[in-house]
Amino acid sequence: QVQLVESGGGLVQAGGSLRLSCAASGGTFSNYAMGWFRQAPGKEREFVAAISRSGSSTYSYYADSVKGRFTISRDNAKNTVYLQMNSLKPEDTAVYYCARRNAYVDNQYDYWGQGTQVTVSS
Repeated sequence: QVQLVESGGGLVQAGGSLRLSCAASGGTFSNYAMGWFRQAPGKEREFVAAISRSGSSTYSYYADSVKGRFTISRDNAKNTVYLQMNSLKPEDTAVYYCARRNAYVDNQYDYWGQGTQVTVSS
């Protein structure tokens, strides 16, 4: 049974930084690409970043809204994916979710964590 558990959210002032972690269990972590998504109140869930199975930065992707400020990475030995968030803005306030991508269908994510709240004050 696959489980994803996010941590690291919290309250931070604009311009600050946070690092989110997502610990995975069940299945072989290194066989799957991973992603981060977020959902702000009253808005639809949106893509934030994704990383390949190997973690190569060549195959990391970001939403335009976070490009240059957020960095996704992974440690396959620890079964963990990270999201380093710098220069945070109030509009980054949301619940952040990690997800495991389907191995066979592009852009389909089959397993999701429970989410961690990030609040950026102005």
